[in-house]
Amino acid sequence: MLRLLAYLVVLGVSSAAALTGWLWWQLSGPLALAEPRVLDVANGEGLGHVARRLQVEGVLADYRPLLIYSRATGLGRQLQAGEYAIAPGTTPLALLALLEAKRTISYQVTLVEGWTVQQALTALHAQPKLSRRLDSPQQADFWAVLGVETPLASHPEGLFFPDTYQYQKGMSDADVLLQAYTRLDRVLAEEWSARSTGLPYDTPYAALIMASVVEKETAVPAERGQIAGVFVRRLQRGMRLQTDPTVIYGLGQAFDGNLRRRHLQDAGNRYNSYRHAGLPPTPIALAGRAAIRAALHPEEGSSLYFVARGDGSHQFSRTLAEHQAAVERYQRQRRADYRSSPDREARP
Repeated sequence: MLRLLAYLVVLGVSSAAALTGWLWWQLSGPLALAEPRVLDVANGEGLGHVARRLQVEGVLADYRPLLIYSRATGLGRQLQAGEYAIAPGTTPLALLALLEAKRTISYQVTLVEGWTVQQALTALHAQPKLSRRLDSPQQADFWAVLGVETPLASHPEGLFFPDTYQYQKGMSDADVLLQAYTRLDRVLAEEWSARSTGLPYDTPYAALIMASVVEKETAVPAERGQIAGVFVRRLQRGMRLQTDPTVIYGLGQAFDGNLRRRHLQDAGNRYNSYRHAGLPPTPIALAGRAAIRAALHPEEGSSLYFVARGDGSHQFSRTLAEHQAAVERYQRQRRADYRSSPDREARP
């Protein structure tokens, strides 16, 4: 109050005390709001414009007291663009404090384990409060738009951590993906530093590729370590992974829901793990922490094969003969409700 009084004296106001009382009365009375409303502050919009707009709308009786107080105190000089929730009973002083604190309304969006980057983008584009800066993972300036100078890999597939992220109006799909990329980088580094010994991959990125395959093969928590163990043992023995999700990923939009023999025989598909040895060239999906941990801590054992039982779980086998018997039992006589993996959250 003393600072405000001094400011008014400098302005040459003779009855500063009386005017200060009037200002305080103006600033302490509630705004004319019968119900909650959202105040949308545009990028670059200043307090003067916002205050005048509120007066025109009949919410603020007089915009001048708010501006005088702002100039005297230095509050509200730099407004954060976004949406602000204003409740009935809010005073101009409380509104200024809200704007000064930059407490904009937050929204959230979830990126699901097992999604591709394209599916993640589709989910982000469905958020009406997010602006669109990215069209597809194949966009030439993809990493430049994100502001990442040296990404973990040039291909963006799998380089984003599946989780729920907060955002505000005025942010873009790239802003959310940058959060997911930063989180993935941190999680992968944490898990890599505690990895088991003797793994058949020597870089965090290779481990992430393995994790993405594990993620697509099962969502049963108890099976992730077993699935990873089978794949690790196959790599160590020079066996091909022979896993359907990699083939399906390589087919892209050409996959119609039915994986055919000709697909498994197609050597032109770089992701065809039935024809190509080793890991696929890139991750095939967004992998969660549990899948990353499984890839870095595969369960010990002797199984080299597994087949989906049809209820979301898998039958593991040590020998090819055992595996063929399991295939005969679970694959060749499928029930109408057969599922190769548990249902995940609905995909965009």
